[in-house]
Amino acid sequence: MIKIDFKKELSELYNPKKKVFSQVKVPKMKFFMIDGKGDPNTSKDYAQTIQVLYSASYTLKFMCKKELEKDYGVPPLESLWWAKNMKDFQSGKKENWQWTAMIMLPDWIPASMIKSAIASAREKKSDLDFSKLRVEPFTEGLSVQIMYIGAYKDEAPVIAALHEEYLPANKLVENGKHHEIYLGDPRKSEPSKLKTIIRQPVKKIADG
Repeated sequence: MIKIDFKKELSELYNPKKKVFSQVKVPKMKFFMIDGKGDPNTSKDYAQTIQVLYSASYTLKFMCKKELEKDYGVPPLESLWWAKNMKDFQSGKKENWQWTAMIMLPDWIPASMIKSAIASAREKKSDLDFSKLRVEPFTEGLSVQIMYIGAYKDEAPVIAALHEEYLPANKLVENGKHHEIYLGDPRKSEPSKLKTIIRQPVKKIADG
């Protein structure tokens, strides 16, 4: 049985260049999603959200392997970040941050199996709250991204360069929420070696 690695299959989305920004067209994809608010470093909701997402995702993976005879590596954790007052986001007032945490779903898995996997995960992990978990398509379209290597707390200069230098220079403006894709595990890797894709959906400024 072949095991699908989406980081390789979709390398243009999950393996961008490290030192320069690049443009990519992100297609419509389906995700497990959970919304929340608060500092991800201290929020119990964010910590539980990650557990719920992975529990549902791994339950679905093993169900797919057994029933469809198709195996795949669970895609990485992703999060959208914003704030009602974007100054709070830019200044790092994380207690006011809002987020959507999510994990991509293979498009060939039927909705009935996804529903069964959620029910099974909820039964096995009765201590977790699955009430906010949803399945939703998500489209970003034209986006700018870069592979950032380092501690999460040190991302600010890269994000500033994206918004203040690259976008204006290329006649682009923001067209969606700040998006991060986490390829490293902070529990196992040194902060300086963590890999994070920083992505920003954009649109072109009309000439004239």
